[in-house]
Amino acid sequence: MANPLETASAVVSEPADKTETPKPKARARRSRKPEAEASSPARKNGAKPISAATEAPPSARTGRKSYSAKDRAQKLAQIETSIGGGATLKSAVKQAGISEQTYYLWKKAAAPAADSDGLKDLVALEEENKRLKSLLADRLRKENAELKKRLGLD
Repeated sequence: MANPLETASAVVSEPADKTETPKPKARARRSRKPEAEASSPARKNGAKPISAATEAPPSARTGRKSYSAKDRAQKLAQIETSIGGGATLKSAVKQAGISEQTYYLWKKAAAPAADSDGLKDLVALEEENKRLKSLLADRLRKENAELKKRLGLD
């Protein structure tokens, strides 16, 4: 027979298997980050920061810059001359200080005024074309008549 002391000590020495599942920990909500305070940007070249009195308040938005028709025409002319000089459209627009989209909008708005000038130019070119055709026809007739005289076909 088995000794009762041995069996009792065996039961005590064996740990009981726990089949309980651990309960998930309750997560606490994250607190919101504090609002960032407005600070002046770091200067790359070591320049002194602008005083707060001269700087616009951070809540104030910078408004859109509006250009007069004269300013628009000047900027468009500046861009056209830059492009004519071999610059790319992107660099010419950047040099003028406007965006590419603004350039295209301004160019589209200015197109009807340019069309009337283009129509005048077209009419002038057609008149010049007629004049040149008649001059060429006269010269060819004279040359043809001279050749006939030389060949004796007249």
